[in-house]
Amino acid sequence: MQRGRCPAVLVHGWRSHPGVWKRLIPQLEEAAIPYRVFDHSEMGDAAPGEIAAAFRDYLALARDETGYAGPVDMVCHSMGTCIARYLLEVIDGGRREERVRQLIGLGPPNNGSSMAELFNDPDYGPEVIDRLAGVFVPRDYDPADDVIVQEFRPGSRTITALQGARARDDIAYRLVLAANLTATPAFFPCFQGKTWTFGPDGEWRTTYAGDGIVPHTDSYLPGVGLDILPADPSGLAQRPEQYCHIGLPRNPEVMARVIEYLKDPATRPQGVCPGREEGLE
Repeated sequence: MQRGRCPAVLVHGWRSHPGVWKRLIPQLEEAAIPYRVFDHSEMGDAAPGEIAAAFRDYLALARDETGYAGPVDMVCHSMGTCIARYLLEVIDGGRREERVRQLIGLGPPNNGSSMAELFNDPDYGPEVIDRLAGVFVPRDYDPADDVIVQEFRPGSRTITALQGARARDDIAYRLVLAANLTATPAFFPCFQGKTWTFGPDGEWRTTYAGDGIVPHTDSYLPGVGLDILPADPSGLAQRPEQYCHIGLPRNPEVMARVIEYLKDPATRPQGVCPGREEGLE
């Protein structure tokens, strides 16, 4: 962190690492946007609240080291968005000591993860895990042993706390999501280009309104700024896999949108999120 342009803090997602930002960081440097990277990759067995507390300590140390006391922008992928939200809304929601200008979430499971629930489904879970083995989960993956997956199931302690805390009115929230607008199987071949979604009626569906792992209904926060990419469906013609969940932090269009927001927080999103019920496909 440093005085001058508002610094960006980058937060990676579940079973990930800071390397997901290796293509964004040169663009931040070119735009003269100072940045920090929060690495929680060694906290695999920790609950989301513990990771959020570690994030708070990381930010406090960075401020002590630099003397910077102004606002920051947070750019987060997937579950990393919910870690940031847990810090800002649950831990710090009453005090509002953390000074944050924007929270930009790429494909976040804000309402709980349909995929986490699907992993635990006795009928569908084993086949889905088998399809994702070596792509999204380890080959010997057992969701029962994964603290994060259990805490990101809809209705879990973590998701209940987030839904009870609500968004802060002193922070501009921006969600950047992807959709398979052309219904191409190559978008995410494991599921023929579709995304599983767990409906409020407890039924499973598949939809093109998602990034292969996170459906839009998992991400929506009512009234929050929303971009669904690609803006032009023809953007899926050459490299559709760049728009799947795993590729979002390195996707050129996604990165360009993030840089726009960081340069000018008054940038208008494409639209706003509907409520979860409205957003069902």
